[in-house]
Amino acid sequence: MGELNNIPEGAPSLDEILLQSADMEWRAKSLPGLYEKMLWRNEETGASIALIKFEKGTSIPKPHSHASNQFMFCLSGRYEYTSTGVTLVAGSFYCNPKGNVHGPTIAHEDTVVIEIYDGPHYPQVPDWYTNAADAN
Repeated sequence: MGELNNIPEGAPSLDEILLQSADMEWRAKSLPGLYEKMLWRNEETGASIALIKFEKGTSIPKPHSHASNQFMFCLSGRYEYTSTGVTLVAGSFYCNPKGNVHGPTIAHEDTVVIEIYDGPHYPQVPDWYTNAADAN
């Protein structure tokens, strides 16, 4: 691969992204105790990467599935899928395949995860959100 100033003719022009997540505000979702910092989103496919924060005691109240594959990496805290006992702690990687029913959940501590979807989040807006934008 050539130097940055020696890009081959006809190569696509792509925009790089650099965000300082510490400088971003947490956006409160309509489920109390749930916040996000959207790092990247593809509006065409629905794929996204976000930081998600669950305050201690916050719960996704019902079993549900996703319209795409869901990946989470836990940065801090303790977050449990109560029906199975699967618990994320700092350093845990979680992969939930498209269509798999999981949940409910509870944050036993304040928890922050990196959450990645390779397409749209939900087949329909879950009833625990009063704002449809929270399901994206």
